[in-house]
Amino acid sequence: MKVMLLKDVAKVGKKGEIVKVSDGYGRNYLIPRKLAVEAKEGEIKHVKKIQEIKNEVKQKRKEKNEKLLKQLQERVYKIKIKSGSNGKLFGSITANDIAKLIKESTNIDFDKRWFTEKVNIKEIGLYTLKIKLPEGVKGDIKLKVEPLE
Repeated sequence: MKVMLLKDVAKVGKKGEIVKVSDGYGRNYLIPRKLAVEAKEGEIKHVKKIQEIKNEVKQKRKEKNEKLLKQLQERVYKIKIKSGSNGKLFGSITANDIAKLIKESTNIDFDKRWFTEKVNIKEIGLYTLKIKLPEGVKGDIKLKVEPLE
């Protein structure tokens, strides 16, 4: 029996999926508890159409994020901060600081959660930071930390 799930069911599937289950499990458990409805031809076509639309939207988002990554990689972001004579910073630079810097310099809404590693920079120098944008788009951006004169 094919059923369309109305809610997530453990070890069976997620909401909106069409799955094949035994007749007894479908009629006696899933359907009476309103976890699923019997899948007919019209519903199967409808679910496939919705899935196609979701995939198109996901693909467009991925292309948009790839363009965004290229924009972010075009430049080296510079930040000036107080430091000692040995190159150590007074304090540290965090992901939040870098996200604000990128937003101010490029007008791109950059989320600090896009950094894949913890950012805690305490010395002057050039850094390569790994980022992961939504839809699995990965890349690196460059940050140059300079002393405030």
